[in-house]
Amino acid sequence: MKKIIQTAFIFSALIFSTALLAQKRLTEATIAYDIVINTSNKTPQAADLLDGATSVIYLKGNSSRSEMISSLGTQATIIDGKSGDVTILKDYGEQKYMIKMTPANWKESNRKYEGIVFTYAEEYKTIAGYNCQKAIGKLSDGTVFTVYFTRELMPVNKDFQYLNKNLPGLAMQYEAVMGKMMVTYTVSSINFNPVLQAKMDIPKSGYRVMTYEESMSGGGN
Repeated sequence: MKKIIQTAFIFSALIFSTALLAQKRLTEATIAYDIVINTSNKTPQAADLLDGATSVIYLKGNSSRSEMISSLGTQATIIDGKSGDVTILKDYGEQKYMIKMTPANWKESNRKYEGIVFTYAEEYKTIAGYNCQKAIGKLSDGTVFTVYFTRELMPVNKDFQYLNKNLPGLAMQYEAVMGKMMVTYTVSSINFNPVLQAKMDIPKSGYRVMTYEESMSGGGN
């Protein structure tokens, strides 16, 4: 019996070790998501403005830069991996705003995503060459969304995608609400080449600087 227990323990340890080796820790990567707008005919203009939009995530250690690029312009969110401070850059033509946020501000702005419960399904599909499992997320307000994630990739810091930060891997396709529209993000490519430090640098001029509180009061509209 003792030998059987020892053999079972060793077998379990080998499986666990193999799973860890198969999972790549993302410390440096550029992840591109295509965006599809799912909307009714009531808001075709809004959908048209975001048609062909993309989201690009730059990961460098614990720091990240997320860019939403559309015909309207570009919005970037930069998270400092050391301090946890967040800077949002809104660049829409002549309107250029920089919103400075503390870690507490960032958590407050994402409070609707706190307490998400994920239910995992035995459904899989391949996205950008990675095996992805289906999960259903449920927000505290009852809203549900679908996400496909891969256990093969694990970002060292997942605050850049607050909605999916509690998943045991990288979200490769997921749904999110944008205003009154439901949008679907799907990874189109992942590049593991080094990310330039300049991507994490904060501009020293050219933007109207605001605090999080000022932006919430309508100062950035």
